[in-house]
Amino acid sequence: MATGRTHRPATRSRGIPEATVARLPLYLRALTALSERSVPTVSSEELAAAAGVNSAKLRKDFSYLGSYGTRGVGYDVEYLVYQISRELGLTQDWPVVIVGIGNLGAALANYGGFASRGFRVAALIDADPNMAGKPVAGIPVQHTDDLERIIHDNDVSIGVIATPAGAAQQVCDRLVAAGVTSILNFAPTVLSVPDGVDVRKVDLSIELQILAFHEQRKAGEEAAGEPGAVAGNPEDPGQGPDGDVPAVMPA
Repeated sequence: MATGRTHRPATRSRGIPEATVARLPLYLRALTALSERSVPTVSSEELAAAAGVNSAKLRKDFSYLGSYGTRGVGYDVEYLVYQISRELGLTQDWPVVIVGIGNLGAALANYGGFASRGFRVAALIDADPNMAGKPVAGIPVQHTDDLERIIHDNDVSIGVIATPAGAAQQVCDRLVAAGVTSILNFAPTVLSVPDGVDVRKVDLSIELQILAFHEQRKAGEEAAGEPGAVAGNPEDPGQGPDGDVPAVMPA
């Protein structure tokens, strides 16, 4: 099986927009569920609903892949699974290292979905010398002193950072210097990387804050609908009666 360092997915060279690339995993997840139920074909409307997008956007996205479906029949589920997997580079083996084996790092190491999606956890790395040699998810933890050797020996191009915020940038710098070109960052901080290095940030607190915003807005709309409530700005239900936007998220 080819490794991730020698074979890169073709999405950029084929001019697929980043927004479309971001939706491909959603389509793949929905298609995989259909495949597991032995559903042979799916309409654009059904697949769009399962992926949480509108059908026109889905058809546009699939046109970049050269897949247009068959009128009256829809899309072949198995072929689309293969086509999207190939476009995302998931028909290859992508060795991944996870740096920071605290509660979150250990949870990621124990996640069973990596292997089935083309990712192999090649190494777990932590700065705590007491963690060295201890198995997590059947993989012995290695010390950060050996990070560069581990990256080289396992031909790693994708790194996952699950360290505290204060250590994340230093770990990032070492990963990049060792040859890692894609980073998934779970640390609550913004990383600085050179051109040619891709970073995806996962911040659960931000997602919760966004949900809190929507909950507060819904509560305000319900209150505005109660008898005796003061009506807000009809042009913008998120504004108060004087046009002020309530501050919800911390700076």
